[in-house]
Amino acid sequence: MDATPDLPRPPRVPVFNMPAVVTASVAVLVLIHAVRQVLPDVWDITALLDLALVPARWTLALDPGRAADVLRAAAASEGSALEIEARKAFAAYLVADPGAMPWTFVTYALLHGSWAHVLLNSVWLAAFGTPVARRCGAWRYGVIALVSTAAGGFLHVLIDPLSTVPLIGASAGVSGLMAAAVRFAFQPPEVAGAGAVPWQRPVPTRLQTIPELLRNRSAAVFLVIWFVTNLLFGLAALPLGLSDSAVAWDAHLGGFIVGFLMLPLVERLGRR
Repeated sequence: MDATPDLPRPPRVPVFNMPAVVTASVAVLVLIHAVRQVLPDVWDITALLDLALVPARWTLALDPGRAADVLRAAAASEGSALEIEARKAFAAYLVADPGAMPWTFVTYALLHGSWAHVLLNSVWLAAFGTPVARRCGAWRYGVIALVSTAAGGFLHVLIDPLSTVPLIGASAGVSGLMAAAVRFAFQPPEVAGAGAVPWQRPVPTRLQTIPELLRNRSAAVFLVIWFVTNLLFGLAALPLGLSDSAVAWDAHLGGFIVGFLMLPLVERLGRR
């Protein structure tokens, strides 16, 4: 006779513990970068020209009279002689063909400069997009990500309007999702039902107000660390040799602020 007690089967831990929309988002970013690795150089450059956000392109589209300013800024930029000549040639191309390309305020997020770039953004997207998607659902998650991406691009253009360096990367959208998650992630967890495992615990149902967040030590520390590290890394990465190109700290900041403010609005809109 078997004396082994009849214990309940342990719950199965999911391999990918993410909502489908987050998994799809990560897969799209990784797949696009993988495809770019095997594209002919001409096709890849064409994709970069058509999808990346170039501040000077928008400046010229809105005010063609600033063509001389764009050319001077390209000639005065830092870098090797070859890099400066390439920027001058690109600036001349933009002056000759000034098209706004409004879709680039969103599509720049689909491109990345390296595998480290895309994988780092994918990790942060999985970490902070998951709680937002679980709380808000797929379409609200998408709205926050897209509007944060556009806001980050807009602030980047506003701060550096003469730049001919293409802006790429999903960091602004990820920053927006990160900020949205801050609005509820630092609250004490609600009591879960009997036998609930960690990935089945509900997220808090109420958003914290801004004063409540500032009084929440964990949230306040997170916000301070995020703003300080984003600013310092953005300003010091290139001079210190930590990155091959300048970090678009302003795009991160624009996405973060909009994501932080959008979540309550998107939730109210969804309940009507």
